[in-house]
Amino acid sequence: MSRVAVVTGGASGVGQAIAQHLARVDHSVAVLDLDGDAATAVAEDIARSGPRALGLPVDVADRDQVETAYAQIRAELGPIEVLVTSAAVSGFIRFQDITAEDWDRAIRVNLTGTFHCVQAAIGDMVEGRWGRIVTISSAAGQTASPRQAHYSASKGGVIAMTKTIAAEFARKGITANTVSPFTVDTPMLRHAQEAGQLPPAEVLAGMVPAGRLGTVDDIAATVAFLCSEEASFITGQIIAPNGGAVT
Repeated sequence: MSRVAVVTGGASGVGQAIAQHLARVDHSVAVLDLDGDAATAVAEDIARSGPRALGLPVDVADRDQVETAYAQIRAELGPIEVLVTSAAVSGFIRFQDITAEDWDRAIRVNLTGTFHCVQAAIGDMVEGRWGRIVTISSAAGQTASPRQAHYSASKGGVIAMTKTIAAEFARKGITANTVSPFTVDTPMLRHAQEAGQLPPAEVLAGMVPAGRLGTVDDIAATVAFLCSEEASFITGQIIAPNGGAVT
């Protein structure tokens, strides 16, 4: 069944792959991203294959921007039934060097931004008695991640919030799960490698029992399943497509 799906951080990397996977199963997709031009380009590419799509510039840390974008989505596509929150910022800083600004930015975008996006959409799902919420967290929110205390804290918060949302809304036909990747070959990861913040891909792959980095399609396929009718009895879970790196 075709649904109206919103993907934040959908202009590149994991978010873009998720938007494309949801479109392949005939969902109408709203692509939200801080880079509005890139979001529009992804939406236009999706629309060329048939599904309705809309690209909008949104800073998820700004509640007014989220509300404005959602109003346009409802007007052009319909009530929001599927939400995937992939927008995030990262960074590698030693704990003693994390500034208050670094900390606030990670929490504001990764955790509060997720809160804004879910809370502003949940009413549509309650009214329709059906909804799928998938937050993108991280293995960094499950285990120690040196030089990422701010990022880890934000993603750990996303995990806890998602579990609570699942418990509150399970009887209303709404599921909420979090997908927790480890190392995924994305532009963000390659940028960190180029900056000397992460080791080469072969070293990272050696940390994964499966022997390789994750791909954006590994993550997107998992998310697409959790957004499906078949996943109706899965809620409040951490689903970790990580090649066995964190168990």
